[in-house]
Amino acid sequence: MISEILSLVKKHENWRGKKCLNLIPSENVMSPTVRSLLSSELGHRYTARDRFYMGTRFMDEIEQFGEELAKDVFGAETADLRPLSGHVADMIFLACFSKLGDVFMCVSPEDGGYPGLWHDGLAGLLGLRVVPFSFARDAMNINVEKAKETITHAKPKLLVFGASLITFPHPVKELASIARELGACVGFDGSHVLGLIAGKQFQDPLREGAHALFGSTHKSFFGPQGGIILADKEHGEAMKAKIYPRFVDNAHWNRIAALTLALAEMKEFGRDYAEQVIRNAKALAKNLYDYNFPVKCPHIGFTQSHQVILDFGNYERGREIAKKLQQSNIIVDRVIRLGTCEVTRRGMKEEEMAKIAELIKSAVMDGENPEKIKRKVAKLCSEFQTVEYCFKP
Repeated sequence: MISEILSLVKKHENWRGKKCLNLIPSENVMSPTVRSLLSSELGHRYTARDRFYMGTRFMDEIEQFGEELAKDVFGAETADLRPLSGHVADMIFLACFSKLGDVFMCVSPEDGGYPGLWHDGLAGLLGLRVVPFSFARDAMNINVEKAKETITHAKPKLLVFGASLITFPHPVKELASIARELGACVGFDGSHVLGLIAGKQFQDPLREGAHALFGSTHKSFFGPQGGIILADKEHGEAMKAKIYPRFVDNAHWNRIAALTLALAEMKEFGRDYAEQVIRNAKALAKNLYDYNFPVKCPHIGFTQSHQVILDFGNYERGREIAKKLQQSNIIVDRVIRLGTCEVTRRGMKEEEMAKIAELIKSAVMDGENPEKIKRKVAKLCSEFQTVEYCFKP
C-alpha cells in the first residue's frame, strides 16, 4: 500500500512537473524553498488567538511577519493570512458585512464570474439576493453605464468585483464611489490576478475604492494553496475579530510560513514577474490569433492579465479540445482559458509562447500524432525546470 501511494505521487510529479505544459490559469508553481516549508515541523502544530495553546512563540512571530509583509506588498492597512482558501476569504467578507435578504452584486457565472459566489454558492448559503453586473462580453468586462443604473436601482449592500475569467481590469474606480454613497461595502475577489496586483501591473483595488481585497494565493500569486484578506482598517479589523472561531480554527501554520516567504519573494521579484506574465499572455494570444484560433478581444489587445481566452462556442467543444491537448501533454481547462503564470515562473518568455502556440496548433488544427507532440513538449519543458523570480537556495 505504501509503495503504491508513493508511486502514484512520483508518477504525477514526473508527468505534470517535468513533461507537461501547464497552462491552467488557476495554478502556479512554488519556489523550492517555499515548497519546503509546507513539510516543516509547523505542519504538526496549533496556535490560537485566545492563547489556549502554549509553545507558539515562533509561530506567532511568523504570522505577524507575514501580515506586515502583506500590508507592505499590497499597500493595505490590515492583512490576514488565516483563510484556508479564496472561497473561505469570500465567505468571510460576505458574512461579516451582510444579513439575510441583503442585495449582493457580482459578475454572473454566465459572464465568467466565480460560481462560488452565485445562487448555488455563498449567496444562497447566506440568504443573499444576488444581482449580476451588466456585462459586455465583447470587451470581457463590466458595462459601466448600465452597472451604474443597476447599482442606483438595486441599492446593493455588497459589491464584489473580480471574476474567474478576467482579462482586463474591472471598473472599480468608476463604480465604487456610487456604491459607497449608497452605503454598500465594496470588495474585490483578486483570486486570479492577485500576483499581478502585487506586482503593480494590473489594477489597485484598495486605491480605487474597494474596502477589501481578498482571494487565493496560488494562481497568478505564486504561494501555497490558501487564501488571504487585505483591507482598510475599519473593515479589516471587523473581519479579523470574527475569523476565529467562526470561519477558521487551525489555520495551517506551515501554509502561513510558506505564504510569508512567497510574499517576500513577491516583494523582491513581483514587478518583473508580473510584467513578464502579461507580456507572455499577449504574445501567446497574438500567435494563436494568427493561427486563426478564436481568441477573445483582438480589437482591444486580447488581454492585460495572465489569461488568454479561446471562445469555441460552448463547454462541450472546449472539453473536446482540452482532452485532445491533454493527449499531447498540454494541460488546459474546458473554457478554454490559457494561463501564462506557471510557464513564466519557469523562465519562459515571448519566444517560448510562439513555440507553445505552434504546439497547440499542431494538436488541435493539424491533427499531428500526439506522441510526436509529447516529445516536443517534453523537450521544451526540460529546458525550463528551474523556478525563477525567487530567492535561490
